[in-house]
Amino acid sequence: MSDAHPAGASRDGSEAASHLARWLGLAATPTFAVMAVLTAMTGGGPAGMLCSAGHGLSPGGMVPMYLLMSAFHSAAWLRLIPGRRGMRR
Repeated sequence: MSDAHPAGASRDGSEAASHLARWLGLAATPTFAVMAVLTAMTGGGPAGMLCSAGHGLSPGGMVPMYLLMSAFHSAAWLRLIPGRRGMRR
């Protein structure tokens, strides 16, 4: 019996977990950006009122928090930029 698995993952699944983590990292930035836009459009609802005491775009509100989370998770996207430049050469 072979040690290789169909998806090319190692026996312990570490390669598959690495690919999953990479995709989740790429999914985080746009997800938080969409959440920021939706929260700004809907006013945040009850959760927004709890977090920002009723001020939708205050510094302590949900929209700035989602934008910051989107920015902090953008490292996965920024790592793709140098890789694309190297592929064009």
